[in-house]
Amino acid sequence: MIDQAWQPRLAEGMVRAYLVEDRVAGFGVQAVNALHPDAPLPGPRLYHGPELPEFQALKRQLESSWITLLRERVGLARDRLPLLWDCDFMLGEGTADGAPRFVLCEINVSSVSPFPPSAITPLVEAVRRHVSLPARNQS
Repeated sequence: MIDQAWQPRLAEGMVRAYLVEDRVAGFGVQAVNALHPDAPLPGPRLYHGPELPEFQALKRQLESSWITLLRERVGLARDRLPLLWDCDFMLGEGTADGAPRFVLCEINVSSVSPFPPSAITPLVEAVRRHVSLPARNQS
C-alpha cells in the first residue's frame, strides 16, 4: 500500500487503460468516486478504442516508457506480461504548460472484464502468438 496525496479532481472520475501485453487496446471512462464524499452516483463506464483523442498522451506514456519501467522495477520479462490487464488513473492537476496529468490508482491483472470491444482483436492475436510458442518454464 502506498500513501498517496489527495487528488482534487477525484470527483471528475477515472480513466482505465486496457492493455494487451504492452499495448493500449482501449479506454474506459467512468465517474467512479466511492472515496469522494460529494461525488455524484457513478454512471455507466463508457468504453472507447485506443485512439480516443484526450488520452493520447497517456497512451504514448504507457507504451513508450511507463510499462517498460514497471517491468524493470518488478523484474518481469516482456513475454511474461498479462495478456489482458488494466491500469486505473485518477485525473491529476495539469502541468504548468497545461498538459494533462494522470495519477496511477491501481493495476488489475485478473478478472479484467468487461473490456472495450477494441481489445478483442489484439487479445485474440496475443493468445494465438502465445499458443504457438514452445512451452515456457513454469517455475
